[in-house]
Amino acid sequence: MALNIGNTPLKDYTIRGGNTTYYNPILPGFHPDPSCIFVPERDDTFFCASSSFNAFPGIPIHASKDLQNWKLIGHVLNRREQLPRLAETNRSTSGIWAPALRFHDDTFWLVTTLVDDDRPQSDFSRWDNIIFKGKDPYDQATWSNAIHFNFTGYDTEPFWDVDGKVYITGAHAWQVGPAIQQAKVDLETGEVSEWRTIWNGTGGMAPEGPHIYHKDGLYYLLAAEGGTGVDHMVTMARSKSANGPFESNPANPVLTNSNTTSLFQTVGHADLFQDADGNWWGVALSTRSGPAYINYPMGRETVMTPVNWPKGEFPIWSPINGKMNGWPMPPATKDLGGSGPFISSGDIIPSFPANSSLPAHFTYWRFPNPSSFTLSPPERPNTLRIRPSSLNLTALNGNYAGPEGQSFVGRRQQDTLFTYSVDISFFPEAVEEEAGVSVFLTQNHHLDMGIVMLPTNGSSRTGSFPGSAGTNSSTISGGLLVPHVRFRGVSYVPVPDPVVVPLPTAWVGKPLTLEIKATNFTHYSFGVGIAGRASSLQTIIVASNAPVSWGFTGTILGVYCTSNGGSGNTPVYVSNWRYLPQGQFRD
Repeated sequence: MALNIGNTPLKDYTIRGGNTTYYNPILPGFHPDPSCIFVPERDDTFFCASSSFNAFPGIPIHASKDLQNWKLIGHVLNRREQLPRLAETNRSTSGIWAPALRFHDDTFWLVTTLVDDDRPQSDFSRWDNIIFKGKDPYDQATWSNAIHFNFTGYDTEPFWDVDGKVYITGAHAWQVGPAIQQAKVDLETGEVSEWRTIWNGTGGMAPEGPHIYHKDGLYYLLAAEGGTGVDHMVTMARSKSANGPFESNPANPVLTNSNTTSLFQTVGHADLFQDADGNWWGVALSTRSGPAYINYPMGRETVMTPVNWPKGEFPIWSPINGKMNGWPMPPATKDLGGSGPFISSGDIIPSFPANSSLPAHFTYWRFPNPSSFTLSPPERPNTLRIRPSSLNLTALNGNYAGPEGQSFVGRRQQDTLFTYSVDISFFPEAVEEEAGVSVFLTQNHHLDMGIVMLPTNGSSRTGSFPGSAGTNSSTISGGLLVPHVRFRGVSYVPVPDPVVVPLPTAWVGKPLTLEIKATNFTHYSFGVGIAGRASSLQTIIVASNAPVSWGFTGTILGVYCTSNGGSGNTPVYVSNWRYLPQGQFRD
């Protein structure tokens, strides 16, 4: 019997005996809204896409042959010309929402929504629904430019029916209330028929994230409901036709951790796929917040669970935990292409040589200004030079940074405990020139520690280093200009008061190490010292991660450079970039 799994026919194998132990999350850190497929035609490989919001490159694709070792193999959205509007979407909750990855006729298809959250829900331009197609996910240049189609909603997905008709299913449809809607589509042109409602969900808030599966002659519709917080859940319905009417599963919700004490909360927005032996697996998003929902800086991550799907019945999902027992997995292997790292890898990058490129997992916020980032500049070979942007990490006007962009590059936090550090050479001259490191969630939520040029009588200064009396020949009205260490945060929840202390005289003009360390489940420490002299490192502040535990994304650890709206143009030179994983909390 042929099954239509993620629109890829598979044989109905006999499930082999014995279980395997594995651990969640399978994609830790900022990897929400997973959509995963198994592609026998591509060397029995699993591929997973996840949402990227305003991060660029966007829509990361991870691959695995064993469901244990997941490698970043590329990004669907990897060139500005593919989707220029990503530069202009306003608000931190905007950007790429909920990609649906499918494989059909030897082609990979990715359908998603670019959201401009600053526009009314009734405004068609708020919901820019798009199609990408590509032949080789290991070669990200093969992904097409965006093909746009008309739908006032989000979370769209393609489905190929057995009769050859192709549909798009999507969520929201503000005109008719919460609903899952469907239309016929030409994926090559984006032309769609009239949209019609096929299911209204079970009554939970915001039915969304729809996926359709054809099995045993029936059509199963999967959705998420209950909002994106601790009431998030997965529900299902089925019909004899892809067009409905769909009848709800009496056992809904089929997956949720709502009203539990589990560390893993907000479980929802799921997808289903089979492996080569016919075993069913489900993936979903989750936050490691516990029911208190206060400390979860890595945001929404990808978790996986075994699913038992008897013939003619609704599937039975195993609850999400940190330690799971699942179907037997394929033999462990790391035999995968692609330029990115495995998900559990850290970073040890001593230098940035000429004729190279930044690692594939390095991340910007919206499109970078190419002139702001230079590998191995002639004046300081083997460093990464970052020129300052006028705007700092908060930006202005609802977060749109304008054509200049923001000078920031980082990598996702993927471990509960870690140490992140860089060496910087930064010698500011003008007032408010600043370079440093950040725990960056969005432009509304970030914790920054940098070296900044300020007058000696600057306000909000607290504390001091031993011997702090740095000198500089520049003066402005109100005092001598001196390099300072400054910590400050931005968030919708309370942040610590700024800490501003003059740089010790002996440190002025020397390369410095800046460090961020997750000291426990709830706090970061921020430290600075002379580069190459670990004994000099001094902690500036220990700050809660609650200010960067919010919303749809997850934290990015990185380096920024800004004039803070001033006239300065001093760049920062970065080397010895390190991210050392030191532990995961799973219960």
